[in-house]
Amino acid sequence: MKIKETPLKDCYIIEPTIFEDDRGYFFEKFNEKKFEELTGMNGHFVQDNISKSSYGVLRGLHLQKGEHAQAKLVSCLEGKVWDVAVDLREDSPTFGHWFGIELTDENKLQLYVPRGFGHGFSVLSETAVFAYKCDNFYNKESEGSVKYNDSDLNVDWKIEDKDAVLSEKDKTAPTFKEKNF
Repeated sequence: MKIKETPLKDCYIIEPTIFEDDRGYFFEKFNEKKFEELTGMNGHFVQDNISKSSYGVLRGLHLQKGEHAQAKLVSCLEGKVWDVAVDLREDSPTFGHWFGIELTDENKLQLYVPRGFGHGFSVLSETAVFAYKCDNFYNKESEGSVKYNDSDLNVDWKIEDKDAVLSEKDKTAPTFKEKNF
């Protein structure tokens, strides 16, 4: 497992070591001990979530607030997504900055998104299966969000706005300046 820093403080790309032969491949998807040694971050996860979506689906920007804040370890199990993390921690040197990365079933990369970040993704392939490991349990009352196309953040979702398939919640999310985080 290799850990690569992103331009955002405490947000990491995890690249597995893949062993391939004529039978297929094997890799260790996650190792809590190695993760903590390499990042200094807590790598204990308590909930796994899976979503399946079609091309153009855009989910985000979402977060859990307060005592229910969640760090996430995300990956794409099937297909291709553009994954985005936004630092919403007001005391962070990268507050208001975003980072995007293509996660695919082929590159097997994962992104660690720390607590206090907004997170979302857009589907670039015909369909995609996306996995989230969370270090805290979901709590509906602690949901937060930021409008996906907020002009202050100016996130590039790698799809045309006309192709974005959004939930009502994402269509009506507050702006970055309204601070629903």
